[in-house]
Amino acid sequence: MIVALGCNLSGAYTSREALLEAALEALPAEGLALVARSTWWASAAWPDPAGPEYRNGVAVVRTELDPFETLAALHRIEETFGRARGEANAARTLDLDLVAYGRTVLEDDVWVPHPRAHERLFVMGPLAELASAWIHPVNGEPAFRLAATATVGRDARSIAKV
Repeated sequence: MIVALGCNLSGAYTSREALLEAALEALPAEGLALVARSTWWASAAWPDPAGPEYRNGVAVVRTELDPFETLAALHRIEETFGRARGEANAARTLDLDLVAYGRTVLEDDVWVPHPRAHERLFVMGPLAELASAWIHPVNGEPAFRLAATATVGRDARSIAKV
């Protein structure tokens, strides 16, 4: 399973990277075992680049939870980090997206794979670091190619080594 992490507000943490590290540490308590993670990436706020810069990354996670339970667990973690859902694309302390759940395809209350992740360099770039040959379950493209052709967040770049 693939989870994208992002934030552009640090909340109670000393930095956005510290908040994202703490979010990774919170995964196991929700039944999500961290298998691998990318470096952190930086990109301008979108759609308004005047907002605080984003930090993003991707984690490969193992779980016994189904996709619905997994998304609920991700939302609980977001809430513990002060995420308040409101205006679309608003600044946030934590955003956890279920990018893929194996080869599962759902288009209901839960959308898997994430319907826009393949367009975002700040998701596909970190994913290509971890699993460049990962194949998108709908469009059949590998992560490295999706990173090369992503149209959103073209300024995204890796900023830290793990």
